[in-house]
Parts: sequence; C-alpha cells; structure tokens
Amino acid sequence: MHAAARHADRQLSRPQRRIGGLQHNVLTLNRNFHPVQVISVKRAMCLICKGLAEVLHNDGGQFAVYDFDGWRELSELQEMVDGSDSDDWIRSVHFSILAPKIIRLLKYDRVPRTMVKFNRRNIFLRDEFRCQYCGDRFATQNLSLDHVLPRCRGGTDSWENVVCACRKCNVTKGGRTPDEARMTLLRRPVKPSRSPILSRQLTQRRYACWKPFLSVLGGEQS
Repeated sequence: MHAAARHADRQLSRPQRRIGGLQHNVLTLNRNFHPVQVISVKRAMCLICKGLAEVLHNDGGQFAVYDFDGWRELSELQEMVDGSDSDDWIRSVHFSILAPKIIRLLKYDRVPRTMVKFNRRNIFLRDEFRCQYCGDRFATQNLSLDHVLPRCRGGTDSWENVVCACRKCNVTKGGRTPDEARMTLLRRPVKPSRSPILSRQLTQRRYACWKPFLSVLGGEQS
C-alpha cells in the first residue's frame, strides 16, 4: 500500500473521525460496473486506500475513475475552489477528502442474487412508518407488525400478508380480518421490487448519481 494511503487509513479509522461525510453511504459496483451492495463510507475508504477499489465520480454527466492519490488531489482542488463546509467531506487531523458516493471493486466480478429480505425493518420502510389502518406515522417503538389474515387462521409471514400497524390499531383488529374488524387498509401490501432502504436513499439528492447503475437492479440484499 502507498505510504500516504496507509497514513490516511490510520487517520480515518480513529473514533474522532466519525463525523461529516463518514455518516453517508456508498454504492459499490463490481469490476463490470454492476451494483453489488451499499456500504459505509469508512468501509469504502478502506478499500480505496488498500488499492482494492477506485472512486467513480460524476463530473458534469460524465463518470471518471480515481485511485486514492487521484481522489485526494481532486479533493484538494475542490476544497480550494468551493471550500469544505458541507457534510460531504471527511476531515482528519492532516487533510480533508471528499466522501465518495460510488466505488468500483477492481477484483470482484460476481453479480449477487437480487432479493429483498423479508424483515421488520424493510416492512416499516416499505410502509413509510405509517400505520396501514389509521394512516398516521409513528416512531419505530410505537409500531408493530400485523398479519392481515391472522396466523391463527392460516395467515402467512409474507410481504402480501404483513403490514405496519400502530399498537392501538393492532389491538383493535385483534384476531380478525380487516373486513371483520371494519378497518380498511390504506393500500394492498405487495413485495417491493427493490430494497426499501435503497429506494428511500434514492429520494435524497446526494444519491441521485446512483440511478444509472441501479436501473438493472431489481432489489438488493439488505
């Protein structure tokens, strides 16, 4: 590893550096530019420092690639022009560097099996933390999962049968169907075509550059 990269790796690994750009996520592509997964900025920077990945940067609609030294040089130029006051920057004791948004793995060419995990977090994200009966939004601790067709009557643990519900509506519905409880679902529950957390991130402006690479990705393991 390049000496400067080793030094940067040590600097970025320090606990006090967990600020600013380190809070964001990075889209990881394989060697053939297919999306693999979403990782933390810290993990992405470690891969770049070790020469296992390169940065893909969108500059005026054109993507260019950078190794660690090239990315640091571009960051220094950007800092001179625009400053480093935004939260897109990673700041260490000795230097500042832009947080990458996309990286490409140089030695990995596998394409992961696309799937969306059925779990509590993804159901809450799919339903936007909104009770599917009363329509109100709630904090996670005030939400529960409800089986549209109760399990005691043959209902399954599936995307099409489980919805986000507030505790009050869940208790009110009990072991009945929505029709029996005279409660109406906001929308019919379906399996999402893409990871709900990824769909949520794509609504943020900073992740708009991911979209050209995600057009081939139906879902991701998250």
